[in-house]
Amino acid sequence: MPERVTLAAVAADAGVSVGTASRALSGRGDLAAGTRRRVLASALALGYARDPAVGGRPPGSARLVDLVLGRYHTAYSDEVTAGARSAAAAAGYDLVLAEERDSPDDDWPLRVRRRGSAGVVLGLISPTAAQLAALTDAGIPVVLMDPRAETSRGLTSVRTTDREGGAAAAQHLVERGATRFAIVLGSPPYRYGRARNTGFRETLRLATPGADLVALQADWGAAGAREAAVPLLRGLRPGERLGVFACSDEMAAGVYAAAAATGRRIPDEVLVVGFDDLRGARWLTPPMTTVHQPIREMAAAAVTALAGAAAGAPLPPTPIVLPTRLIARGST
Repeated sequence: MPERVTLAAVAADAGVSVGTASRALSGRGDLAAGTRRRVLASALALGYARDPAVGGRPPGSARLVDLVLGRYHTAYSDEVTAGARSAAAAAGYDLVLAEERDSPDDDWPLRVRRRGSAGVVLGLISPTAAQLAALTDAGIPVVLMDPRAETSRGLTSVRTTDREGGAAAAQHLVERGATRFAIVLGSPPYRYGRARNTGFRETLRLATPGADLVALQADWGAAGAREAAVPLLRGLRPGERLGVFACSDEMAAGVYAAAAATGRRIPDEVLVVGFDDLRGARWLTPPMTTVHQPIREMAAAAVTALAGAAAGAPLPPTPIVLPTRLIARGST
């Protein structure tokens, strides 16, 4: 039977004292980021298995659930937070907001461990192997909300019917009399963007074989979508009706800006469908037709799954999928 790796062995490998190694692994103390990283790397390399209750609360003892997002104070994050907070309160938990920073010094998994959270919801984030190991070692379950990539790590995820949403957008634009079509794709091509693209293309091909379809690339933002759409809108011929499906509401707003810049009228010359149904969609002129994804409900489902896991229920082995629906407004 292999000999258990000790804390002293980790400390020696990292070149620190046993006390420093203990503080680094438990997330306690004011340590230099480089020191903490070095200790974590040594622990991972040596296969050190730490008792999650040592130096912190046992998982779930604080009745907390952590929500980790890349940024807050956006329309999307506000919806996620509202849904997660309501579900946490209903289950008797408090919600803690953590922001992932694009930095090697970011130690949010250690802070989660120190709090003794019952679980973690990661929104639009795929954890690194080291981050996941820090949580798994402490027995803290993770649920991914709308992951950007398919995961092979066996994590439970919550998502929506992206492919079906793209299909509904294509069918709607055909029914509204579009004669040419364009799709605005987000770059990088995340999992959900690829699914929306596939659903749109497949349905358009079946509904109008040989349809003129142009693919535009943008960086998931309004400015990039505007820049990509302006040349296409300038080239519209008299009598054409261009049906545009943007894979996010923000990019669809960029198409609105391109229409204004080129003097094209929505929906007379350009029909626009977005995806998300964030609060700003209905405030545009005209209000935007969009594919509604149930963001609040998705966040609530993730928190509810974690609360169930804390009570002893297994996390679902397959993705939790909630349906989209098309909301028709003035832009079509």
